[in-house]
Amino acid sequence: LTLNQTLTLILTYLYLILLSTYLFNLLDSKASQGELGWISSPSHGWEEISGVDEHYTPIRTFQVCNVMEYSQNNWLRTNWIPRYSAQKIYVELKFTLRDCNSIPMVLTCKETFNLHYLETDEDQGSKFREHQFSKIDTIAADESFTQMDLGDRILKLNTEVREVGPMTKKGFYLAFQDVGACVALVSVRVYFKKCPFTVKNLAMFPDTVPTDSQSLVEVRGSCVNNSREEDPPKMYCSTEGEWLVPIGKCLCNIGYEEWGVACQACRPGFYKASSGNVKCSKCPPHSYTHQEEAVHCDCERNYFRAEEDPVSMACSRPPSAPRNVISAINETSVILDWNWPTDSGGRKDVIFNVVCKRCWPGPRQCEPCLGAVRFLPRATGLTNTTVTVVDLLAHTNYTFEIEAQNRVSSQAPTIRQYAAVTITTNQAAPSAVTVIRKDRTSRNSISLSWMEPERPNGIILDYEVKYYEKQEQETSYTILRSKATNVTLNGLKPDTTYLLQIRARTAAGYGGSSRKFEFETSPDSFSISSENSQVVLIAVSSAVAIILLTVVLYIVISRFCRYSKSKHPDEKRLPFGNGHLRLPGIKTYVDPHTYEDPSQAVHEFAKELDASCIAIDKVVGAGEFGEVCSGRLKLPSKKEICVAIKTLKAGYTEKQRRDFLSEASIMGQFNHPNIIRLEGVVTRSKPVMIVTEYMENGSLDGFLRKHDAQFTVIQLVGMLRGIASGMKYLSDMGYVHRDLAARNILVNSNLVCKVSDFGLSRVLEDDPEAAYTTRGGKIPIRWTAPEAIAYRKFTSASDVWSYGIVLWEVMSYGERPYWEMSNQDVIKAVDEGYRLPPPMECPATLYQLMLDCWQKDRNNRPKFEQIVSILDKLIRNPSSLKITASTASRYVTQETSTDITSFHTMGDWLESARTLPCKDAFSGVSYSSCDTLAKTSAEIYLTEVRPAATCPEWEPSMGITTL
Repeated sequence: LTLNQTLTLILTYLYLILLSTYLFNLLDSKASQGELGWISSPSHGWEEISGVDEHYTPIRTFQVCNVMEYSQNNWLRTNWIPRYSAQKIYVELKFTLRDCNSIPMVLTCKETFNLHYLETDEDQGSKFREHQFSKIDTIAADESFTQMDLGDRILKLNTEVREVGPMTKKGFYLAFQDVGACVALVSVRVYFKKCPFTVKNLAMFPDTVPTDSQSLVEVRGSCVNNSREEDPPKMYCSTEGEWLVPIGKCLCNIGYEEWGVACQACRPGFYKASSGNVKCSKCPPHSYTHQEEAVHCDCERNYFRAEEDPVSMACSRPPSAPRNVISAINETSVILDWNWPTDSGGRKDVIFNVVCKRCWPGPRQCEPCLGAVRFLPRATGLTNTTVTVVDLLAHTNYTFEIEAQNRVSSQAPTIRQYAAVTITTNQAAPSAVTVIRKDRTSRNSISLSWMEPERPNGIILDYEVKYYEKQEQETSYTILRSKATNVTLNGLKPDTTYLLQIRARTAAGYGGSSRKFEFETSPDSFSISSENSQVVLIAVSSAVAIILLTVVLYIVISRFCRYSKSKHPDEKRLPFGNGHLRLPGIKTYVDPHTYEDPSQAVHEFAKELDASCIAIDKVVGAGEFGEVCSGRLKLPSKKEICVAIKTLKAGYTEKQRRDFLSEASIMGQFNHPNIIRLEGVVTRSKPVMIVTEYMENGSLDGFLRKHDAQFTVIQLVGMLRGIASGMKYLSDMGYVHRDLAARNILVNSNLVCKVSDFGLSRVLEDDPEAAYTTRGGKIPIRWTAPEAIAYRKFTSASDVWSYGIVLWEVMSYGERPYWEMSNQDVIKAVDEGYRLPPPMECPATLYQLMLDCWQKDRNNRPKFEQIVSILDKLIRNPSSLKITASTASRYVTQETSTDITSFHTMGDWLESARTLPCKDAFSGVSYSSCDTLAKTSAEIYLTEVRPAATCPEWEPSMGITTL
């Protein structure tokens, strides 16, 4: 404490000690050293005598002892005593009285005397009238002395206190009446009780005199200097002059702290930002104050504090630049990776912004990248040290500046901390053809032309034109190649609708396929005569028989070739997949169980890793075969990467080893950004390991539950699009997953979702209710299509059903499908037509897609290619996601469901719509494209149908949003 604070504290406590008494004297005869001047009547009655008390202090006493005479009436009156504010007074008498039995020859003797009082508003001087006085009490002695005590000078002192009140006038007299006693008044003290001035909870309470009633007096306190009321301070003064029941308090103002019963200013170097009875705090690091009463501390030079930072937070500065920027180029995309800044500026809110510039040879020949360039996950506000940039131009120089910022960077605009890297993109496949025109149509041919892709990314070598009859649903198609931007399709059927796709090829390979265009040939100009009808019928029947025979022979030959492949892995295969023929040269999934030696399949499809290149950091979980760990993989001449490692526990059997490695044999065949990537296996040393890429955010269901309601609908649709893209790839390869669920989708730090978990010989969940046992193994009931449960018929269509459940899981942020229903209840409900209701705030378009995936007839379910296309359209048109679905439970039947794919043309659909009660809404309206139809029908739905109630049967699920 400083000297001033110490002196203040001492003086405050001394002051409180002096005020601690609650008795206020109006009269004290012992305090007077001279004559008191009281009036005695008659004059020979009471007599004033000087003496000493028990401590030998000189005092004035009054004595009377006229016991040798009859009929005594001796009065002694005090001077006028002002009452001040007292309503009730107390009279304390100290006296001695002689025992009448010890007095010889006594004529009349009493051992009591009387106490009287008289109230007046002013001093009456020497006037004295006995009848004006009121008696207070008769005073008797508890102890009396005898002649023997008088000889030994042992006088027994009596003390009596009497209460007088309530008083109303300004003052009063006391009178003592002797009626024949031998008594000596040693001292007379008159006082009243009050609650003295005090300070409690930093509130001052004044002197308070209690009332005559028995109730407490409520007193409102006032705050000491430099403080304010939090709750009104109150205390109660009792009739005994004591303070009781403190309520409320005062708080020191900002810049002041409590010292004893006062508020003291904060010293230099300390601050107090809020009111309250807490001590001043020392200035946080990199801040200071030189004044008293400081409410905050100023930051040192080149240090700052953000607006939202509390004053108790240390001042900070912008971070240093990112370090060790590494670029990995893949055609027209690049992955940028960098290390954290050496100095974060003393903050934890560091983010990164990536600036893209397209550059030409020469000094300062750069300009900002165009809007077509995309950053995954984004270009600004990155919290991780990696970003993927896609849709760059081929053979082009780019400079990327990675800037580190925190919340105080904006306060130092001249300090820009960034690291730069320059790259050149590689050759890339062309973009998709977007515009196709029909030039001429005849009975058996169609002439088409198209525009070159917007981004050819090199010299286009040729175009691939793929076409087929619409009713064939791509089960049989024809491919033509053209070096020009036009082609004529010959040998077509009259009056037939064809679907067509075109893709361009450069030295880097094929680009993306265009969307499906629909064209019709001209109708036949003549009809078959009755004479020729039988011949035509025979010819058609013969052709059909030949085709069926060819298909059967092809199946037999294909299976024989597959069996031969298991013995001769280097021979090429032509297997079947997804129910239609695969063309030579297209990659197809190979079942590792067809190999006699499983090790051969592992080494054919998976890379053998040296165990010394793998460092295990920690165990993150446990699987059926062993532990799951996270670690690092460092291959020669490559950057170290984070990986996930599955280990095979010790003491395994050969069957367990074979089953463990079969998952690697499956994963090794896949190469897609939305399929978990296999880095390699370790089989030549122990423990046996499967090494995959590391997914920082774990499984999708747990990730969504952890971040409930924290993503936008577009972000969720982006995740779903990635899952659908991965499943399209698996479907195209002829692989059926059988266990597609959110728990088997992994999420990395960039929110990219990847399909995983290709092992089939494992328990699906810890919950025994999660799987329904059949003779063929365990089935995840809540995710499995009805035909797969009933007949074990697993196809890509059953995976589409499971995808619908995954879609529901994502939109509900990881809720358990069908909640607490038992598996048998789920099977029964689904078979009866029950479907999961839409999750909260689920867009109607997404719920319609769920219902399409849950069609009972698997042939009516969309393909994964269609699902990807639908999600792409939703991402490009976010406004279509604003209408939410009804939360009512849904029962779906084949009779009430409308399948959009059943309409060959837009006209067919319109004819169907015009048969409904809404047909008047479409009359007189023409439609040039699906986009126009969607826009117009949405307007009809919103502005005409609902308000006018002309079409109560209309529901959004009838296909407008899907179109």
